[in-house]
Amino acid sequence: MPDRSGPLAPDVRLPDPTERPAGTPLERQIGEALPRLVAVMRRLLAPDGCPWDRSQTPDTLKRYVLEEACEVIDAIESGDVGHLREELGDLLLQVVFQAELARRDGTFGPDDVVEGIVEKLIRRHPHVFGDVAAKDAAEVLRNWEQIKAKEKGDRGLIEGVPRSLPALVRAQRVGEKVARVGFDWPSIEGAREKIGEELAELDAALAERDVAKIGEELGDLLFSVVNLARHVETPDGGGVDAEAALRRTVDKFVHRFEHVERRVREEHGGFGAKPALETLDAYWNEAKTRG
Repeated sequence: MPDRSGPLAPDVRLPDPTERPAGTPLERQIGEALPRLVAVMRRLLAPDGCPWDRSQTPDTLKRYVLEEACEVIDAIESGDVGHLREELGDLLLQVVFQAELARRDGTFGPDDVVEGIVEKLIRRHPHVFGDVAAKDAAEVLRNWEQIKAKEKGDRGLIEGVPRSLPALVRAQRVGEKVARVGFDWPSIEGAREKIGEELAELDAALAERDVAKIGEELGDLLFSVVNLARHVETPDGGGVDAEAALRRTVDKFVHRFEHVERRVREEHGGFGAKPALETLDAYWNEAKTRG
């Protein structure tokens, strides 16, 4: 592989990262601000740049990629567009940071990253950039998978689903992948029946008090619930997002329990007084009536 690291070519001039340009109207924005971010990262990674940034590797930055992606999701769900703009910037930073570390190692650079995804989008949208017809979103997804399969050669159908995804997300993506080749229940009734089967098997494991078996059957049950979520008919055709559904339920539980905790402090001075379960249930029901 040729050495692609080192300083920029003499005829390449990056913008001064310290000069803040005037805001560009939305209708005129075409991504021209990206070189400024590249310039900032190159300055930070320069020999006289930031010691912390210079000490990073792709591996040490993994946690930040995940955290920033999750913060983008939180911002989307908050409905706060200012927060979303900020978090998208933080996530973009991770992309440019990784690309500049790769440039430092002589493997690829930020332009290679952008060109790669542009070419992929063009290849996988022949109904837009070519002469292939696609009557709806479902057909677009089928075409996408067929094109992807040709590109990946012998790569397995579900190999591209990252193992590091949250388990519910991974379960839903795996189900979606195999469904596109017909390995799926034809209707939601089959998915619901499977939940009943898994519940019965969990009950049997509980009766046996077999901890390993209980864990296995709980996993099977959760996977079946995710598949049911996938089969729910939604306007976008994607089913119910199991991860988002559970996240909303956890948020609801937290909100209600915070009311319980507040009432315990007010009436009993805290949980140290060990209020009765009936009392806690009463506070919980208060929280439910408040939404």
